[in-house]
Amino acid sequence: MKTQSSVESVPSSHRLPTLEGDRLPPLIVLVGPTAVGKTALSLRLAEAVGGEIVSADSRQVYRGMDIGTAKATPEELARVPHHLIDVVDPDQALSLAQFQEMAYAAIQGILARDQVPLLVGGTGQYVMAVVEGWQVPRVPADEVLRGDLYRQAEQEGAEVLHARLRALDPVAAARIDARNVRRVVRALEVCLVTGQPISEQQGKSPPPFRILMIGLALPRPLLYERIDERVERMVQAGLEGEVRELVAAGYGFDLPAMSGVGYGQFAPYLAGESTLDDVVGEIKRATRRFVRHQANWFRRDDPRIHWFETRSDPFSDVLDRVRGFLAVSRANDSVVQ
Repeated sequence: MKTQSSVESVPSSHRLPTLEGDRLPPLIVLVGPTAVGKTALSLRLAEAVGGEIVSADSRQVYRGMDIGTAKATPEELARVPHHLIDVVDPDQALSLAQFQEMAYAAIQGILARDQVPLLVGGTGQYVMAVVEGWQVPRVPADEVLRGDLYRQAEQEGAEVLHARLRALDPVAAARIDARNVRRVVRALEVCLVTGQPISEQQGKSPPPFRILMIGLALPRPLLYERIDERVERMVQAGLEGEVRELVAAGYGFDLPAMSGVGYGQFAPYLAGESTLDDVVGEIKRATRRFVRHQANWFRRDDPRIHWFETRSDPFSDVLDRVRGFLAVSRANDSVVQ
């Protein structure tokens, strides 16, 4: 199994195809909320159509964070080539611009091998940056400025930080939830470093791919049951030990990676201020909140997404849809040749 191993190994530019219409190369996109079944179905789909998987998960990019991010197991990773997993250490930043560039490079590499690229994940920003071709400001991280902004949010509250963004860039502030401190900080960082609102630096340039978007869904009560079961499995698989190893390696809970769902909830427990049952309960609640946030990115009424429910196995129907989509690309390839 070969994965993209470092940010530095990604070329500074990528060449995208210049064909038009049905002659464009295909890209299959598989989205859906946490615990809906994306990993299992994506593996079967990739094996059936000769595909490789490009992960669009903002947490699975971190090395050493395996159980809590529900990464594919070593056995699963051996079945199908995966990309953009284990890219950076937990104390390293991976910007949206970097992810987008790495994703395009991975997709082009897969196409060059005459394989089918599958972009799979539940991180809405990552998926849409690729699918819609967001023009993301290439502004390097300013760690000192970020630290000051995070401290302001902690000391004065997230709303104060959001109000600051609203004064500098009301368009961006209207798009970003005040509770999403990480995105607010990034928007402020771009504004303060460049002297220009981030909203004026953003645009869209759709990538030259024929895109089929598949969405996996489940009624909310059933999804919550799956979430609870998965959290319990994570704990049984050694999640506490994984968190302790990360902390022992020097990764503190102040890091964005370590403050996320499945990790940040251990902070009071390791400080002796809560029980393991408290941690498990809070992870379940935080995951449910995260699922509701994901729903805002992948709306059931989005005409681009073909939805399939996973309460029964939808693999056959999904495969039929994908094969029909790919048949158009292959027919046009034959005509061109």
